[in-house]
Amino acid sequence: MKVFNNTTKKLFLASWVSINQEHESEVNTAQHQNPNIKPKFDIFKPLRVWIDNIQIRDREFAHRVCKLIPAQCPFERDVNLFGKTLFHVPPMCKLNPLYEEVVALRFRGLCYLADECGEDISQYC
Repeated sequence: MKVFNNTTKKLFLASWVSINQEHESEVNTAQHQNPNIKPKFDIFKPLRVWIDNIQIRDREFAHRVCKLIPAQCPFERDVNLFGKTLFHVPPMCKLNPLYEEVVALRFRGLCYLADECGEDISQYC
């Protein structure tokens, strides 16, 4: 079974397209009602597109990507003192503007290793 083909193409891409189309129609409607509204400028869009377009076709590159990108945010912590939790440090990874694209790149690497190479990816989970 091809994990990547069954999940991303059927489930995720369909929802991303509909969200983008709805957002574009809202922006166009708002611009017609008030011409002073400008579309948002996204400084990270070229980087997002570049990361999304990275193709993983090499086994070594897939291993490198899976090793470099952690499965969980390494900064999330519970600070304990004498068995009581004083406070919780939230995951800072989600503040990264390219978080979704980097996680998707790691997912593509894992899918390549599992589907195309037939390797056990449990070491990266």
